[in-house]
Amino acid sequence: MIKGGRANFGSRMGVILASAGSAVGLGNIWRFPYETGNYGGAAFILIYLGCIFLLGLPIMVAEFVIGRRSQTNTAGAYQRLAPGTHWRWLGRMGVLAGFLILSFYSVVAGWTLEYVMEALGNGFAGKTPDEFIQSFQSFSSNPWKPTIWLVAFLLFAHFIIVKGVEKGIEKSSKILMPLLFVLILVLVGCSVSLPGAKSGIEFLLKPDWSKVDSNVFLGAMGQAFFSLSLGMGCLCTYASYFNKNTNLTRTAFSVGIIDTLIAILAGFIIFPAAFSVGIQPDAGPSLIFITLPNVFQQAFSGAPWLAYIFSVMFYVLLALAALTSTISLHEVATAYLHEEFKLSRKRAAWLVTGSCMFLGVLCSLSLGIGKGLTLFGLNLFDLFDYVTAKIMLPLGGMFISIFVGWYLDKKIVWEEITNNGTLKVGVYRAIVFILKYIAPVAIGVIFINELNLI
Repeated sequence: MIKGGRANFGSRMGVILASAGSAVGLGNIWRFPYETGNYGGAAFILIYLGCIFLLGLPIMVAEFVIGRRSQTNTAGAYQRLAPGTHWRWLGRMGVLAGFLILSFYSVVAGWTLEYVMEALGNGFAGKTPDEFIQSFQSFSSNPWKPTIWLVAFLLFAHFIIVKGVEKGIEKSSKILMPLLFVLILVLVGCSVSLPGAKSGIEFLLKPDWSKVDSNVFLGAMGQAFFSLSLGMGCLCTYASYFNKNTNLTRTAFSVGIIDTLIAILAGFIIFPAAFSVGIQPDAGPSLIFITLPNVFQQAFSGAPWLAYIFSVMFYVLLALAALTSTISLHEVATAYLHEEFKLSRKRAAWLVTGSCMFLGVLCSLSLGIGKGLTLFGLNLFDLFDYVTAKIMLPLGGMFISIFVGWYLDKKIVWEEITNNGTLKVGVYRAIVFILKYIAPVAIGVIFINELNLI
């Protein structure tokens, strides 16, 4: 739908599913479970939920306000709302963060395709735990196979982006998100029915408050911001495609519910299966690509065909989640080039795809033949991860809350959140209060903690 020469999402459901697709990704199905395992299960989840609804959603609303009011890309948004000021660098940082994340994220996204093919070929059957470790290490350090898969993944995202907002992003979200949800529900049903799954369910539902310390709160806040894709330009860019009737607070709440539900359901897939075969839940980042293939084979050892189906469905689910996030990250940079440099959408998309392929290949090689080349003691993959997750995103989220809470005209904030007074938003004052006083301090603490300064 084109209004005033600018593309818009065509329906309320499209708005919610596209925004949820931006938030839902590997952070939900890969990072959330191992963070939950590291921090003791249900207690972490409850604190995480508090962070989502008390901090994450107000900042999401702030990004929506900036995007819809400006009706332009993330970089252009601050130039339009704060002309002639240094706030323009906040928007540019968001574009750069999204671009850098897409470059190394596509490497891991490509891994999901390798594991889909491995699962389809029944390649997990009969392997020992040591063989799963060796298999992953051999693949991730290979100079060719990961490169082929990351290029394929970026091309999938590219052709969706080229089709535009309504026919590309919105249409794909309406297909991918329901499919992702159905796959999750089926996998949850299989996992919780396993013998010994009860211990995993208790781990997710019964809080152990003895394990709660300051690190748990900081970990939960960091995961909340990472999971909701705050500070990387995705939600601001998508909000620029919202129409004037979109209820920003309701949309943010819906996205938060979907994002959190998928993360928790991912826990119900992983932990009952892990506990059923006696594997500890704190396996860390290797959980998805090393531990789980082994878990699936052991859990369904009496029915190999179930192990096969479960493995295929899980890695298809992981690939779909990675794709929805890849699309939104791609759109941040594409919209920037398209609108700021007056390039055609197709040409802008190719520039983004080509550049990310180049950087993605370098990131992939840095895990293998190029691992000896480091900067500040980090290879390129880890450097991009560190700079974005520990510096750019916390700073972005903090300054977004300051921009809307302190700088932006309060009349603009009120008009956007209430749709020019046509909506009664009972939490309006609470949102503004959080953005002004609570969110900047909380994110500042996360930022300092991530740099190991406290």
